[in-house]
Amino acid sequence: MNASTFASSIGEKILSIIDATGKFSLMFGNIFILLFKGKFHFRNTINQLAFIGTDSMPIALLTALAVGMVFSLQLSDQFIRYGASSMAGGAVSLAVTRELAPLFTGVVVAGRVGAAIAAELGSMKVTEQIDALTAMAVSPLYYLALPRVLACIIMVPVLTLFSIFTGILGGLLVAVFIKGIILSSFIESTTSFLHIPDIFKAMFKSAIFGVIISTVGCYQGINTGEGAEGVGKATTNSVVISLISIFVFNYLLSSVLFSGGKM
Repeated sequence: MNASTFASSIGEKILSIIDATGKFSLMFGNIFILLFKGKFHFRNTINQLAFIGTDSMPIALLTALAVGMVFSLQLSDQFIRYGASSMAGGAVSLAVTRELAPLFTGVVVAGRVGAAIAAELGSMKVTEQIDALTAMAVSPLYYLALPRVLACIIMVPVLTLFSIFTGILGGLLVAVFIKGIILSSFIESTTSFLHIPDIFKAMFKSAIFGVIISTVGCYQGINTGEGAEGVGKATTNSVVISLISIFVFNYLLSSVLFSGGKM
């Protein structure tokens, strides 16, 4: 590959990224304009609330329970070794609430829901169902995208709330029944360290993750390529981009929301 060909390929990649960013920004803006106007398809929104929330609950709670138990298993040993077992509950509860529950819930939803959104909308694009909606003067953003975005904004924080309590419960079970930490000590430490604003901040983070997952999935699905290969590529891109974005925004949001928080 000579220098001119290499430069041309780099230029095409840059232009492609700029074009995709512009299209995504327009779609993002139009979706939230509809949302702020209160224009959304009620039945589709209810269906998506059930799919994203109720159907994702078992795997989200199982993940939270496992993460809380493993984190407590590792952390309790260190606290016991240094004679600070009375602080184990607070450390576990803060870690689960601030970081582990929102992050792993976002990852679970991105893998399950983000992929499903991209695959479903991509299949509709390939089979020209989205074009049919446009021909009937029905906005695909109103009928397809906004219900999914709204459902994610509502249900991802709800899943996170349940995951927080499940993760703390898992940590308590391991700390008390396996590591021998006194139950009252664990609970007292948790109530001393963990505050209600921490829970609301974690839910706010999760709402941002919900926006990322749903908008990326909708964009990839609506702009999928031709055929089954295009649907598969859109699904993969949706999950990969969502996960990377969640990790980046998790750090940014944590640095803003919790950097000055009390332990």
